[in-house]
Amino acid sequence: MTVTLKRGLCVWAALLTLLLLFVFPLDAWQRGGAVLAITLAVRLAWRWAGQSLSALDSAIPLPAADFRQPLVLVCGDGLPGLFDGSAEGAVLRTTSQGCYLRVEGLEWLPLRVGSVLAHRPHWVGQLAVLLVINPNEHDDASALEGRIQAFRHQLALARRQGAALPLLQVTYLQRHQTDTPWFCWTSGAQQPDVLEAGARISLGGWQRRREDLPLSAARLRTSVVLDSAAGWLNRHVLARFANRGEPAVVAHGVMLVPALPRSLPGNLWQQWLHDRTALREIDVPAASTKLPLPDALLPLLPIQVRSSPLRRAGAIALWLSTVAILVAMVGSTWQNSQLVRRVSDDLQRYLAIPYVASRNQPEFALREAAMSVLRADAVRLDGYYRYGEPLWLGMGLYQGERLRRELLAAITGHRLPPDAPAQATDLPEPLRLDSLSLFNVGSATLRPESTKLLINALVGIRAQPGWLIVIAGHTDATGSAEQNLQLSRARASAVRDWMQRMGDIPDSCFAVQGFGASQPIASNDTEIGRATNRRVDIRLVPEVGACALPTAAPDGKHQSHAAAVNL
Repeated sequence: MTVTLKRGLCVWAALLTLLLLFVFPLDAWQRGGAVLAITLAVRLAWRWAGQSLSALDSAIPLPAADFRQPLVLVCGDGLPGLFDGSAEGAVLRTTSQGCYLRVEGLEWLPLRVGSVLAHRPHWVGQLAVLLVINPNEHDDASALEGRIQAFRHQLALARRQGAALPLLQVTYLQRHQTDTPWFCWTSGAQQPDVLEAGARISLGGWQRRREDLPLSAARLRTSVVLDSAAGWLNRHVLARFANRGEPAVVAHGVMLVPALPRSLPGNLWQQWLHDRTALREIDVPAASTKLPLPDALLPLLPIQVRSSPLRRAGAIALWLSTVAILVAMVGSTWQNSQLVRRVSDDLQRYLAIPYVASRNQPEFALREAAMSVLRADAVRLDGYYRYGEPLWLGMGLYQGERLRRELLAAITGHRLPPDAPAQATDLPEPLRLDSLSLFNVGSATLRPESTKLLINALVGIRAQPGWLIVIAGHTDATGSAEQNLQLSRARASAVRDWMQRMGDIPDSCFAVQGFGASQPIASNDTEIGRATNRRVDIRLVPEVGACALPTAAPDGKHQSHAAAVNL
């Protein structure tokens, strides 16, 4: 990947990280510290991306980054004949089948591989190694074996850099003939295949393709030479790899050429051919010629072409964006769940506090504190409704509108108890009577046996000036609302009439109320709840000027007094 693409990915990752800072409700100092840390990381990554990882010779014009064919590193014999006179110079040759990079010394192979991967890391699956061994250039078998051992060691070092580096081995033999295709042995093959004009045929088929007798005789002699070449390669070259457990050579090929760039007198090939066949190799002076490249063997390489750097950078940028979106959505989901839980808890806490009729009761302060929290929640959600929710609650996951409607409904239904008079600091507890114990079903007439119950229950009720005896009747939700309202008031009046008769208490001491089913204290969905709601409540409420009790004066006139009258 190029330096520009690496730096572009660094900047893109930094921008995504900056955007994620607004997905979470951070403080200003936290965002500032995160921005400084991201800036420092981008500077370090920018410098790292611009550093040169290897010292590849700048004079080598490597193919473009989108090159998708094999890049073969050529080692061994005959390098002047393979590279001199090429259009790209003496180091690189490019053909329609691939690109060949010259490795002058065996010890340079790991350096060349590292340099190429530093500039084109996506070529790791396209690299291969070509080992050229020409027996005409060697006259000492021990020296050749040492050279092969050195190559094996350097190849192992090069493979440690992560590249598979499949191996091709080719041999050029000098032979006076013009019909010279590539003869190729793949792994385990006993007979070579002939690679000619883009086709791959067997050696026997190649020999029988023409009926020209001289050509057939020449090809027969070529077959004898190939058998000798195969024997020499198996003994002196291929066996050196197999004996040490090295990966097998992908293929090895032989080509017969009219002349070689370098040929030693009494070389190994002449020795082998003289000892094994009746043929004798004629010494031919070395010629300055360009050897054909093994393009026909390159399709046999198991290369793996990776995507271009631009496409890889685009894929990485897409993955970074996907991860950022997922993190943003997870953050928004978590923030919305926290908002829903917090507001729901505040609402449930308020609804759990019962309504009280006096501000002096402790539940009143708790209820007002809970309502102030609900009002603060409503102000916050109303701001989101007017100006839009923040980014950390967005992403299509915001649920505050439903909560806002519930809060407004609770705030609208909130009721304050009436103000208590200044002198009423300690109100007596109300007395609650069961309607079924006093009345028959649907009746407002006191039952005869209710007298004893009323006397025992109302012993503590005292009529005194400045206090009202408030009698309130309640029913369950069974029946029509109008009938329940009339029945509750009639039952409260019946209790008031009984108390007047029993205690000679004036009308100014009483207040009668009928609420029907509007103030339940239990659920009307069950029989027990409905029985609880059918009741008569009696309580003392301070009222200025209420319950003025008359008394006889010495002159025969009546005047009011403040003496309490017990029931």
